[in-house]
Amino acid sequence: MSYRSVFRPDLFAGRNIIVTGGGSGIGRCTAHELASLGARVVLVGRKEDKLKAVQAEIAEDGGDALWFTCDIREEERVKATVADIYTAVGTVHGLVNNAGGQFPSPLAFINQKGWETVIRTNLTGGFLMAREVFTQGMNQNGGSIVNIIADMWGGMPGMGHSGAARAGMENLTRTAAYEWGCTGVRVNAVAPGWIASSGMDTYPESFKQTIRTLRAAVPLKRLGEEAEISAAICFLLSDAAAFISGDTLRIDGAASQGNLAIWPLPEHNNSKPFNGFHRAVAPELFQHSEDNSDASD
Repeated sequence: MSYRSVFRPDLFAGRNIIVTGGGSGIGRCTAHELASLGARVVLVGRKEDKLKAVQAEIAEDGGDALWFTCDIREEERVKATVADIYTAVGTVHGLVNNAGGQFPSPLAFINQKGWETVIRTNLTGGFLMAREVFTQGMNQNGGSIVNIIADMWGGMPGMGHSGAARAGMENLTRTAAYEWGCTGVRVNAVAPGWIASSGMDTYPESFKQTIRTLRAAVPLKRLGEEAEISAAICFLLSDAAAFISGDTLRIDGAASQGNLAIWPLPEHNNSKPFNGFHRAVAPELFQHSEDNSDASD
């Protein structure tokens, strides 16, 4: 089997596209779709074993991928890694700023170290990657940057550190789009809602119980698929989005648009997911759930 993308197979032929956090979850899925569309994918992450595994998957499927280990929170490491990437591929046509992470906690219980760690991962790291990709080459050749943020417009109770960082990244997206537009660089963001991704398995069991109930607050009455995020990323990277810059595309099944207190959501099964990722694996927390309607097949 191969990735079942809605885009033409040669969409990114001859293009080099970096995907941070490419070793798992949405990053892994996006890397596979980009490779299936002809891109040479550059995987960036902290864990060599995960990057090697995804590279091997892409090679097995007939695609082309390189990998570089890097902690995007470390400025000098980012500078050196991006320099190494440019040396290896020559031109960078796209950057998917996907790497991130957080932990559930009320604001009152987040200490300074925990707060700063999440801010550095979800905001500072993305800034450093974008700045270096831009200043080391994209400012001369143009390109497209897609930042992955989150649905944080109603606040993020229980993850205030991540909400603050993602809101900062959304504003950074707008600023970079305006400042860098004169060089032919477009900068946009994608804001996933509740997506059935492997990252859900990293949370404590108490929070997993909450995750299993999330579909009730989504008008489409399901969680999203990794491939539904990847498809949006590919569109924003493509020439079809050549006049789109500084925008954020929400992919959340309209969950951010209303209030359950004043508009109850009826049960239904009318929304059919798109899952073109042939190697997708549902989070274990849904595999062991008695009610598998919490996630789509």
